[in-house]
Amino acid sequence: MSDYSERIQELRSKMAAKGIDVCIIPGSDDHINEYLSEHSKIRDFLCGFTGSAGTLVVGSDFAFLWTDSRYYLQAEEQLEGTGVKLVKEGLPDIPDYINWIADNLSAGSKVAINGHCFSINKVREIKMAFHQKQIQLETGLTLAEDVWTTRPSLPDNPVIEHPEKLSGLSRIQKIDLVRQELKNKEATHYVTGSLDEIAWVMNLRGSDIPFNPVFHAFLVISLDSVSLYINPNKLTSSIGKKLSKDKIRISLYQDIYSHLSEIPDHAVVYIDPQRNNSILYSSIPSSIPKIEGTGLITSLKSIKNDIEIENIKKTMVEDGVAMVRFLKWLEEKVPSGSVSELSAAQQLLEYRKQSPNFQGESFNTISAYGPHGAIVHYSVSKNSDVVLKNKGVFLLDSGGQYLTGTTDLTRTIGLGPVNEQVKKDFTLVLKGHIALACAIFPTGTRGVHLDILARRPMWEHKINYGHGTGHGVGYYLNVHEGPQSIRLQDNGIEIKPGMVTSNEPGIYRPMEYGIRIENLVLSRTFGDSDFGTFFDFETLTLCPIDTSLIIEKMLSPKEMQWLNNYHEKVYSCLAPELNAEEQEWLKQKTRSIGQS
Repeated sequence: MSDYSERIQELRSKMAAKGIDVCIIPGSDDHINEYLSEHSKIRDFLCGFTGSAGTLVVGSDFAFLWTDSRYYLQAEEQLEGTGVKLVKEGLPDIPDYINWIADNLSAGSKVAINGHCFSINKVREIKMAFHQKQIQLETGLTLAEDVWTTRPSLPDNPVIEHPEKLSGLSRIQKIDLVRQELKNKEATHYVTGSLDEIAWVMNLRGSDIPFNPVFHAFLVISLDSVSLYINPNKLTSSIGKKLSKDKIRISLYQDIYSHLSEIPDHAVVYIDPQRNNSILYSSIPSSIPKIEGTGLITSLKSIKNDIEIENIKKTMVEDGVAMVRFLKWLEEKVPSGSVSELSAAQQLLEYRKQSPNFQGESFNTISAYGPHGAIVHYSVSKNSDVVLKNKGVFLLDSGGQYLTGTTDLTRTIGLGPVNEQVKKDFTLVLKGHIALACAIFPTGTRGVHLDILARRPMWEHKINYGHGTGHGVGYYLNVHEGPQSIRLQDNGIEIKPGMVTSNEPGIYRPMEYGIRIENLVLSRTFGDSDFGTFFDFETLTLCPIDTSLIIEKMLSPKEMQWLNNYHEKVYSCLAPELNAEEQEWLKQKTRSIGQS
């Protein structure tokens, strides 16, 4: 029996002792984070699956893991020998875990979750499905956590300041913006456990979560007070004094729940039900009016200020220089047979480290050669690592955290001969990428309205991709941030000037290859007319796109002009930071196409 099988059995024993029929363990934490500290990787500990999306469901005689198509292959490999079976979420006729439990348990059954690790909305969804089938839900048990007797403590890493010269606004100014939004919403208290919101409004950064420069805390902002719930050991004397000067009260991290239960009777609480845990909500007395919606700070920080935008553009130059040096190195070294997926990712990291502003990667680099590129969130390991050869395509999706911004880009690189299907697919992806980059759209446009622009060239060839086309990106914060997105599903959020969003269509052919082209774009005002105000996108990312993979006759003159103009910008911005040899290499990679 494997260690994982033994852990599942121990969980079943604890369930039986409490009269629990099913226990649900998500890949989440008290802050509903995408990435987790070691302390919060309960699901990983129990079954060995490490993907960012996946829910473990354990019963007395079954154990299933639900995850989506990004992680099918990874889950199959990691679950082997654990006794946990993979459920491929998203396939036809496959129910989600909530409906499966509701359909397969009898009335009177009991299901346990740790409500700290489920959002307010998710608990409501579960309760609604279970109520119809007379299934009881227990939200206050920590059965899975109790199995992990050697569980690490929460990180106590110190926080650092993100100074006003980089943030563009002081803490007090940001708090005032939140208070103005509270007044607009006719609320008195804003409650949040979203770590990127807290880091942004406090002008602080941390290192508690891999890839995300945030720290564990909760925050309550009222019209006349601010309370930060944090392990005080994380605060230096200097930062503590500055917070005190700004009239920010420091309370113990775990006291948030008891303090919410004592909130004044006159309060009206605003809270985001998608990004806060259910126990936060239930700690607030039921008599207190509550207003729900997108996080106030989430909306505020999504609109980058002038200082942030200026710094992001400087960051794109630093990141672009690292990418050019890497791509040149890759081209020179692959023929020797000495480059693997792992060593390529490590070399790129070394080039990024040459920037004094670089703080770390913004996510785990997707370094995927050949068939691995078809796994959307492929994570290279020592077991999966392969050598790059002088043929086929290499997909590299990577990003960096800099004091002056966050980057995320993808390039698909031809390493040698490729067939016509590869070139056709690459050109279709490029056409979709260009169509979105060139979008001009009126006030009120949401991501769902723009998504079709990137997909249309592929749809015309009966090709599609299963992920979103664009996500928001933070400012020296989370690489995936809201509230905006560009995808088939409508989230009701308008694209507004100042937002930074990814543009990343792709094509994935299982067991063959994957192709994706990703740049970050800044939405901005295009102009006014009798029909209102219109916006467009400015492409921020600076990195050459591989023209060797393009079928030129498939591009329109306008598309060729966009690519040539983009490459001219890439060269003019990056060349001054490169040596003569690097300049010449980049000059060749950015030369115009479509000209005889």
